[in-house]
Amino acid sequence: MLAGAGCGQQAAPVADFAAQRQRMVEQQLKARGIKDERVLAAMAKVPREEFVPAVARVEAYEDGPLPIGYDQTISQPYIVAFMTDQLRPKPSDRVLEIGTGSGYQAAILAELVAEVYTIEIVEPLAKAAEATLQRLGYNNVHLKVGDGYKGWPEEAPFDAIIVTCAPEKVPQPLADQLKDGGRMVIPVGERFAQQLYLLEKKNGQLQESVTLPVRFVPMLRETQRK
Repeated sequence: MLAGAGCGQQAAPVADFAAQRQRMVEQQLKARGIKDERVLAAMAKVPREEFVPAVARVEAYEDGPLPIGYDQTISQPYIVAFMTDQLRPKPSDRVLEIGTGSGYQAAILAELVAEVYTIEIVEPLAKAAEATLQRLGYNNVHLKVGDGYKGWPEEAPFDAIIVTCAPEKVPQPLADQLKDGGRMVIPVGERFAQQLYLLEKKNGQLQESVTLPVRFVPMLRETQRK
């Protein structure tokens, strides 16, 4: 079972993080079959330590998820890379992400596609993620606070959709907002025990395949916003 969602000591010296990123790419990603050079390059570039709480920076490149507050987590690096790889992102793509969290997955996508539209229902997380993304220069990420189940109809359709929290079934609004020929990666199932699905839209119909057993935090709806 792989974890998509999971304390601190003193922060590691900044000089160590680049080396830790390279080891993460070699030992956690390449060793598990991630081969797309663009995805690997993005994972090697984006400073994951900037997207975790300061007390957890020393753990930023460990092979597992980390808590980011508000009962949410930053996913295991391998899961981020695997889900990104499954999308087959192209430089011209417009991608919708549901569940911004810390902003790390959005930053990875921003390295690979033209525009990222990301929705976070927990407002303090959204504000923190937006500040981090802006500070790091990710101007092609557009973030809003809202109910991800509804998607972002004003900006639809999307070439790809990635969902980093688990609904019990695929939200119909997201299926509707995916372009024909597009791909969606989404965990589906009960709390902390789901299957990761790859959905491909062909002639208006979703074709699904199961890729991995995973554990993600549940998708929150508007009535549950904290």
